[in-house]
Amino acid sequence: MVKKKSDKNIEKVGVPIEWYVPEGMITPFATNMVVQPMESEFRVSFFEIKPAIKLDKTEPLPSKVRADCVASVIITIGRLQKFIDVLQKQLDNHPSKKQT
Repeated sequence: MVKKKSDKNIEKVGVPIEWYVPEGMITPFATNMVVQPMESEFRVSFFEIKPAIKLDKTEPLPSKVRADCVASVIITIGRLQKFIDVLQKQLDNHPSKKQT
């Protein structure tokens, strides 16, 4: 493992991460996202809109729809750019982007 000293004289040690997703974890569908800047972090909230079931085409459209928050996370400013870079790389490498 690589050890290095940061500017604050705090020793950082690399430790492998064991990724674990609990069995039965619900994975909701996110249709919308809100990013709220805070003092030194961002709050990223994901929402799901479930359209109403309409069987009668003459029924008027709703005046509003409900968006349920399915997850909310706080990300430090320093980590956010790393997340954006990883997401962009994954998007660029997605098979749908490589169609000729």
